[in-house]
Parts: sequence; C-alpha cells; structure tokens
Amino acid sequence: MRHSNSEAGTPSAASYEIRPAQASDWPGIWAVLEPVIRAGETFTWDRDTAEETARSKWFKEAPGLTFVAVRDGEVLGTGELHANQGGGGSHVANAGYMVHADHGGQGIARALCAYSLAAARDAGFKAMQFNAVVESNVRAVGLWQSMGFRILATIPEAFQHPTLGYVGLHVMYQEL
Repeated sequence: MRHSNSEAGTPSAASYEIRPAQASDWPGIWAVLEPVIRAGETFTWDRDTAEETARSKWFKEAPGLTFVAVRDGEVLGTGELHANQGGGGSHVANAGYMVHADHGGQGIARALCAYSLAAARDAGFKAMQFNAVVESNVRAVGLWQSMGFRILATIPEAFQHPTLGYVGLHVMYQEL
C-alpha cells in the first residue's frame, strides 16, 4: 500500500509518499524517533531507550505494519500499526506516529494516521484504539479527534511529563 499526499490533495510544502518501511529506512526512522523519545513529552517510552530496543519495538510483523513518509529518500515521519491485544482482543488495532520536528505542520501526522486507518481496515481490524495519548499534547489530541477518534477515558496523572509533572493519558477509540 502506497499513498502520495499530492494525489490526495494534502497541504504540504512539497509532496511526499507514504509506504511500508524497509530495513534500509532505519537510519531515517531513528532520526525521527530519537529526539521524540529523548524529549519524553509525548511517548511512554523510557527516555534512555537504546537504538536497538527502539528498532525492535517499532518494526512490526504482519498483520502489523511499519511505514514511513518520505520525500526524495528522506524520512519525514513514521508510523506503526499492530493488534492492540492478543487473542480475543486482536481485532482492535493500535498505532503510533512520529514526525521529524523539521517537518511539522505539513499534514504528515494526519496522512500517517489516515494511512494506518486504511491499512487497519484492509487487514481486517474492526476498530483502532490509542492507549496512551498524553493529554498535554493538545495538538495531537485535536488532530485525532478531527479524524474521528473520541476520548473514552482519561487516566489522571498517568504520565510524568518532564516539565509539566504528572498529566493524564487519554484512551482514544474509533470504529473502522
């Protein structure tokens, strides 16, 4: 599955393509992931996560998928999709996305999310659930709501933000 933002009319500074990630994309993916992980403001990963640990967590096996937004060979953002739970809960997808700070505001996160929703439907998932959307990440919360996700619950003080202290984590959901 491939998607070009220029085909979909997504606003951006220049066109980019979203496609499944390849092993050769890892250096570019790590360049996106590492600053986000180290900042510790939006993902529940340990801030000192080693590169190999991050790689093993980010790359998913089918029916999961890891994907990238690329322009001229440069990874602008990345996403991953997988079953939220095993067994009887495996029909609900979960996903995560990260965009390089230099490429924010170009519609890349929206396009990555749209790509994952389509891929989840194609893989037979019935819904998508985000388990831990940091409530202080208001830009992401608003974006996911604009894409049809609703907040089911907020776990108070479930995330220790490096500058804001304890903030809530939203559980967000949408049927596919």
